[in-house]
Amino acid sequence: MKITPVPDPKEFDALIARGKEVLRIESRAVAGIADRIDENFVHLVLLIAKCDGHLVVTGIGKSGLIGNKIAATFSSIGVPAFFLHAAEASHGDLGMISRRDIILAISNSGETEEILKLLPTFNRLGVPIAAMTGNPDSTLGKRSDYVLNVGVEEEACSLGLVPTSSATAALAMGDALALTLLEKQGFKEEDFAQNHPGGSLGRRLLTTVNDVMHSGDEIPMVFLDSPIYEVIQEMSRKGFGTTAVVDSSKRIKGVITDGDLRRLIESRKPLAEARARDVMGASPKLIKKDNMAARALQIMEKHSITSLMVSEDQVTIDGIIHLHDLLKSGIV
Repeated sequence: MKITPVPDPKEFDALIARGKEVLRIESRAVAGIADRIDENFVHLVLLIAKCDGHLVVTGIGKSGLIGNKIAATFSSIGVPAFFLHAAEASHGDLGMISRRDIILAISNSGETEEILKLLPTFNRLGVPIAAMTGNPDSTLGKRSDYVLNVGVEEEACSLGLVPTSSATAALAMGDALALTLLEKQGFKEEDFAQNHPGGSLGRRLLTTVNDVMHSGDEIPMVFLDSPIYEVIQEMSRKGFGTTAVVDSSKRIKGVITDGDLRRLIESRKPLAEARARDVMGASPKLIKKDNMAARALQIMEKHSITSLMVSEDQVTIDGIIHLHDLLKSGIV
């Protein structure tokens, strides 16, 4: 049985207040570095964009953990990147670096000994060095080609010892670099999907409408002059809760849903006289086969519908996709 400790009221209020204050301090730290996006940032984005090697992110301690995440973010958007542990680099891992690479060194103080030891090797290789530091006037800052200032006014740690705000600021600057590059490169969902084929995210991004749609005889279809009883039969037989309405050349003119049939019955008009053209909605929502299945879900949610007709030319019907198909494929 789980036992939850119960603090006294004063302690409870103090803990709530402290938690909120930490978040406020860190949010101010991130907001503070926004004004430091300058020509160094722009030049580095452009440099990474044309790099035919790797972005090598290096650091140690908390900065190393942040660097690992930054490298992973760049890899996820298609930029070859890896993390190089600053301490391990001096013991053989420097062999991972080539002359085509770019170095991104993270050190809040700019005086991290393990990183400074690597600078002569970086210089011999002739690779560009970018520093992400809270002290642009440090040794690392002065010996780097580009400097991203991520200095903060205060750490969230009341003792000023634990890297908190500074780590958050560095992480945010790494995200700013990656996402700015993503926009510049015109990176799309499909590109992202190629690097994330596993799990539910991969299914959402890789599954297309063509993968899950129904086609051929499975498509519910009636003609403009079809009697309402034929409409009901077609909808019942195909089981999608809707049917397409087409002309004599099988060009789509509209759709009829269960809701349209209910409204017809509620109107008390003679059912025997009703035709498909009298009941249909004349502006059907359509989607193309090569669209992401996740896009079909967005359209269904926006318009509160459960089925979409598939059409490549917006004239003829190639298939139909139902919400249940998205559920079965793991998109939802």
